[in-house]
Amino acid sequence: RRTGGLIIWRAGSVMVVYRGSNYTRPLKSQPFDGTSSPRKGEDSTLFIPDGSSTAENDNQGKDLTAQHDNAPILDLHNTEDMTEEELEFNQMLDELGPRFVDWWGTGILPVDADLLPQTIPGYKAPFRVLPTGMRTSLTNSELTNLRKLARNLPCHFALGRNRNHQGLAAAIVKLWEKSLVVKIAVKRGIQNTNNKLMSDEIKNLTGGTLLLRNKYYIVIYRGKDFLPTSVAAALAEREELTKDIQNLEEQRRSISIEHSSEDGFDGHALVGTLAEFQEAQARWGRNVTSKEQQEMKEASFRSEKEKLFRRLEHKLSIAQAKIHRAGKLLSKIEASMILANPSDDREMITAEERSVFRRIGLKMKAYLPVGIRGVFDGVIENMHLHWKHREVVKLITKQKTLAFVEETARLLEYESGGILVAIERVPKGHALIFYRGKNYRRPINIRPRNLLTKAKALKRAVAMQRHEALSQHIEQLEINMKKMKRDLGMEDYDEEDEDGSGSESEDDTTGYDEGMEDYDKEEEDESDSEDEDN
Repeated sequence: RRTGGLIIWRAGSVMVVYRGSNYTRPLKSQPFDGTSSPRKGEDSTLFIPDGSSTAENDNQGKDLTAQHDNAPILDLHNTEDMTEEELEFNQMLDELGPRFVDWWGTGILPVDADLLPQTIPGYKAPFRVLPTGMRTSLTNSELTNLRKLARNLPCHFALGRNRNHQGLAAAIVKLWEKSLVVKIAVKRGIQNTNNKLMSDEIKNLTGGTLLLRNKYYIVIYRGKDFLPTSVAAALAEREELTKDIQNLEEQRRSISIEHSSEDGFDGHALVGTLAEFQEAQARWGRNVTSKEQQEMKEASFRSEKEKLFRRLEHKLSIAQAKIHRAGKLLSKIEASMILANPSDDREMITAEERSVFRRIGLKMKAYLPVGIRGVFDGVIENMHLHWKHREVVKLITKQKTLAFVEETARLLEYESGGILVAIERVPKGHALIFYRGKNYRRPINIRPRNLLTKAKALKRAVAMQRHEALSQHIEQLEINMKKMKRDLGMEDYDEEDEDGSGSESEDDTTGYDEGMEDYDKEEEDESDSEDEDN
């Protein structure tokens, strides 16, 4: 727009501009074809200083000074090609202060914030009131929308000074009555500019919300609690009036209390005090004996325990419903898994071969992990892929119980058709070493169809974990309920459990305090099980 050239290539911050085949260098007296010009005279001509001759520069400087004296308000914009929105924006900036004529961008010239007054006597931050039920902070979507809005806006101010921005703050507050955000450009080529100092001081003076700050721009949102000047003045006046009324009421109240001190209460009212209660108790109340007080305490203690017992019953019913759903889901998943039966014609290996394969397997670095999913079709497939290049495969499971490890090893042996060589304890868990056999034939489908898939195996593991946690939760709930029944004196529990408990029943009847501790622990366990269920 300023040069009349054509951008023929652009990549990031680099662009190539073609001047055109009919390019002619403009004369000094010829104006640019742009929407804005730095300085114009009365004949709408643009002065371009030339560094070739100092005499010319002096003459041009004198001409510019004379024009400033003759025309204090210059036409800095070419308003002929502006739209209605641009004209309104330009008029709004004219009301804020002088323009920055050395603007490096295109479009409307911003206001030069360095020419605004540094300090304003009696300046105060604008009065703010947040509407009821509204949050002060902005959500992520609101921040994104406001930044998108500010990206397309032209700059309102150009700033190069780090401090003393009271004049700029007053202009920003005036601008916020018509715009949600203010966009400030940091002047380029000025030494020691610090956008952090600029933004912090402007934010403290105006009370706005900082949306964006970098070495080029500062964008500040006016805030949800911003009020126009007229509304803020009315609210401030109403607040002062309310404070005056409250002070007057306090003075009258203190006077009434001083007059009431003649009644013998030392400046304190009798209503709602301990003296009033004692006087009423002496007139109309009756004395409660120690026996009645003890009975009232026991009744309160028992009602509290009954309430806790009902809560335990409610939790037990919820846990039983959850474990029923978990067992139903687990049975549904396991119904799709058909385990293979052990083969009658199994290949045998000698003790010497078993020892050799065991040493080979323990020395192998490559292994297959068996995680929480257990045995599924992918594990058998990987075993066959290992047997394609080697005779021995090593699997490592992190199961801690030896019985579960042996069951996993038998299942892998039946499903893969290999020979279990050894089960060894290693630092990572238990190592399962399998030999493929001398008569090994790779099956057509190395992934068996009768086992669970990877996704279903994970669902099965989660369901088993949930079922086990709920079982322990229900068991602990039943123990706590038995303790509560003994404390309450209920006799509806089984006599067999009471007779067979022996010394255990003596330990269980330790009192209400221990039951309360178990109940608190049970609440934590229930919250954990509910999180797993969700």
